[in-house]
Amino acid sequence: MSIELFTASTPNGIKASIALEELGLDYTVKPINLSELEQKQDWFLEINPNGRIPAIIDHDNESFAVFESGAILVYLARKTGKLMPLDPRGESLVMQWLMFQMGGIGPMMGQANVFYRYAENKIPFAIERYQREARRLFEVLDKHLGHHEYLAGDYSIADIANWSWVKSYEWSGIDINGLNHLKRWLDSIAGRTAVEKGRRVPEDVWSGTDSTQDTERVVESARSMLG
Repeated sequence: MSIELFTASTPNGIKASIALEELGLDYTVKPINLSELEQKQDWFLEINPNGRIPAIIDHDNESFAVFESGAILVYLARKTGKLMPLDPRGESLVMQWLMFQMGGIGPMMGQANVFYRYAENKIPFAIERYQREARRLFEVLDKHLGHHEYLAGDYSIADIANWSWVKSYEWSGIDINGLNHLKRWLDSIAGRTAVEKGRRVPEDVWSGTDSTQDTERVVESARSMLG
């Protein structure tokens, strides 16, 4: 038996696959075609009522389903006793930076993507607003990382969650010039074998977006989901 991962190539999706790789857990992958709204089909809504990826089913735990990327990371960390300290203080530090991503980095970059990349009618105020706020959050990370190698003591699910979003800063149109501590952290985590493998599950659609054709493909797929 193993963990079944339902995912797609998004920042939230790769959080789960990176964690699974880091933890060395056996898992199988069920790619979800977001552009065809497979995540809205009844069978998937039985796993995640919110119709979003990623989701997992832990077949070693009475086929227990977990949805929401942050909740998946916490579940896997607690299941294995890794990537998050067991003491209340250490766990709290990890949870604080995890919530920082869930409540800040993810939503701000997500909205920057919508208005900067996906919306056919560009609204300069909206683009600038979300890019500016994402940059501010990056500066918070940079300042903290100036005094810490990782976000919450040792490498943890907090780093996985934040890295999975921050790495796509160029796609969101966010400038990281001057954020040298953030750059160091990005490069350090990108160099981890498990991260390199996990980020490509089920496929890495971001590595080739330098070409016009690949960029248009990703944008059109996103627009089909925004409806």
